[in-house]
This record gives sequence, structure tokens and C-alpha cells, in this order.
Amino acid sequence: MILTDFSRFYILLLLFEGGKHGYQIMSSIEERLGQKASPSLVYPFLKTLAGNGLVTSESRSVGQKTKRVYSLTESGRALCTSLFKRFTTIISSAIEPSLQVCAHCGCRVYKDAHFEEFGGRRVAFCCKYCARAYLKEKATR
Repeated sequence: MILTDFSRFYILLLLFEGGKHGYQIMSSIEERLGQKASPSLVYPFLKTLAGNGLVTSESRSVGQKTKRVYSLTESGRALCTSLFKRFTTIISSAIEPSLQVCAHCGCRVYKDAHFEEFGGRRVAFCCKYCARAYLKEKATR
């Protein structure tokens, strides 16, 4: 398996956004994740991806320099789509137990749900407006 850690996964995510040269990849990782990515991680991984037909590269002028820009192939995009779906499933299963479901509109609330006491039990809502609407509906029944 090509993907062995989160940094490599994130490199794939960056390439999925569009072609990038190595320094752009390292800068994006540092900017977005607050961690430095070393060239010894980025370039061997790009070489592995290219060897497996998942990326192509071409020389492009960037400012006054010529840089090698890496882009995903169709196979690379298909791999990313598959990996992203699996990752979404993993994250969803990790988050699901901590979600609250609004008793009024049914939306899922990850953080800071609004709670009201109703019929001797604590009921979750996404906001105070849904709580009011729910309580009003229940009062008219």
C-alpha cells in the first residue's frame, strides 16, 4: 500500500486540489497543519506515486524559476476518491457517538447543542429557535 501515514494522505489531498510543485506541497502542509514537511518525505513519495502511474510531472515556469509540477493522473484521482470515501467513513464512525440530533429538525449537532427540559427529560436541539418551535408544537397537541 502506498499510503502509510497522514502526511502522505495529505499530499494526495493537496494534489487532488490541483497540480503543485514540491515546495508548494511543503508550504501548504506547514501553513494548513502547522507542521513542517521535509523534502525527504515529499519527493520520495512523489517518485513512488509517479512510479505507480498515479502522478505525472512537467517542468513549468514559476516566476523566474522552472519547477517540476506534479499532477494526479486519472488513476491517481480514482485512488484519492476511494481513499477519501474510506477516510470519511472512519471519521464519521468516530464522530457519530458524540453527535446530538435536533428533536425538531433532525439535523446533527457536533458541538454546543441547545438543551431544554421537556416532559421530565433533557431534549437536544440545534438552536433555541428549534427548541421554541418544538415546544410550541408539543403544546398545541
